[in-house]
Amino acid sequence: MGKIGRRFLWLLLLLALLAFLLPRAGRLFYPLPYRDSIVTYAHREGLDPLLVAAVARVESKFYPRARSAQGALGLMQLMPDTARLAAGHLGLPFEPDKLYNPDYNLRLGSWYLARLLEEFGDVNPALAAYNGGRGHVHEWLNGGVWDGSYANLRQVPFPETREFVRRVRQDYRIYRFLYPDVR
Repeated sequence: MGKIGRRFLWLLLLLALLAFLLPRAGRLFYPLPYRDSIVTYAHREGLDPLLVAAVARVESKFYPRARSAQGALGLMQLMPDTARLAAGHLGLPFEPDKLYNPDYNLRLGSWYLARLLEEFGDVNPALAAYNGGRGHVHEWLNGGVWDGSYANLRQVPFPETREFVRRVRQDYRIYRFLYPDVR
């Protein structure tokens, strides 16, 4: 084997090693805690579990005791009024402190995300509504402020909402790469 052949073989070996190690290393930065609950409740609501994981990662970094300055609680950062609505539709008792329970929070958050996807028919406005409020997103879409596309995300008036949609979409792509076995 010549010098070029050995270099090619080493390059192939290096690429194979990277292909093996990259997903494992990536999982250190993009863990999937609460995997069973995420999969269970996402499937129950007809969602991709990795989208739910991306929302939880962006919202709370999977910290179950997370609390925002606006009062959103738990893994999926649910506002108490939203959580009360979800609990009522699911026939569950509502207590604000239960939102710190990962299983309960994921169940309610998955239900709510699924309703937004049904209502808006596309992931971009659904994610924008999850962060910025359903009413605002309807105003933007109906008023021609935003067409609901990712390409025109810069048209969303709330910087926090633009960044939320961008980060969830990015993390979702990464989760799909790192966890191809989770569907």
